[in-house]
Amino acid sequence: MHNKIFETHAHYEDVKFDSDREALLASLPKQNIEYVINVGSNLETTKRSIELAKQYDYIFAAVGVHPSDVEELDESSYDVLEKAAKFEKTVAIGEIGLDYYWDKELGVQEKQREWFKRQMLLAKEHNLPVIIHSRDAAEDTMRVMKEVKAEEIPGVIHCYSYSVEMAKEFIKMGYYIGIGGVVTFKNAKKLIEVAAEIPLERILLETDCPYMAPEPHRGERNSSLYIPYVVEKLAEIRNISKEEIISTTNQNARKLFLSGGV
Repeated sequence: MHNKIFETHAHYEDVKFDSDREALLASLPKQNIEYVINVGSNLETTKRSIELAKQYDYIFAAVGVHPSDVEELDESSYDVLEKAAKFEKTVAIGEIGLDYYWDKELGVQEKQREWFKRQMLLAKEHNLPVIIHSRDAAEDTMRVMKEVKAEEIPGVIHCYSYSVEMAKEFIKMGYYIGIGGVVTFKNAKKLIEVAAEIPLERILLETDCPYMAPEPHRGERNSSLYIPYVVEKLAEIRNISKEEIISTTNQNARKLFLSGGV
């Protein structure tokens, strides 16, 4: 039984951690955090995620370019991702995907789809899972995933924000659902429903820190130290113990990220 927390989505390279990064990261193992995946969102943060993974035993790297940053990708910069995927502590390609909330232009959305597809195939080539960001783009996300046969590329839909029905579709393709601080928000009815209805074996714990801090810290800088609030809420929603939430989600994350996929 793994009774420690596996944090599957953090951005500790962010400037919001510049003042106390080392002290904060050093404190995590003492606070029942076993592993952390630091997730790249562009070429620079991908590089910095790898540096953090080199520096700390319990930090792994995900390498990838977020949909809002795909403008920086071309064939030569894509080589940087190819190399990053080969780093021994790279456990995923991410965060990749589609974000139509910020980008309404059709040309931009097309470019997002193109690079989402390319990065999915990069993951397949290197036998790595993916961390998918999808906002206001459920149908196109699903369409791209079907085009690249995503059922052969394991992964997680990070910071899940769609319906229970959609979650079940992703789960059918073998995907996990990432749940973080949003589940504690007063207006999170849809996510609470998802957290109640999908199998616990398909849930991963994450923070997306420094963003998305849970209640009662909403609006503050988030960190892995706030995951217990998410655990508490999930235990309440599912009417099971906090230990079971921690243990099962830890096993889920190990299965996805530390044992070569599914």
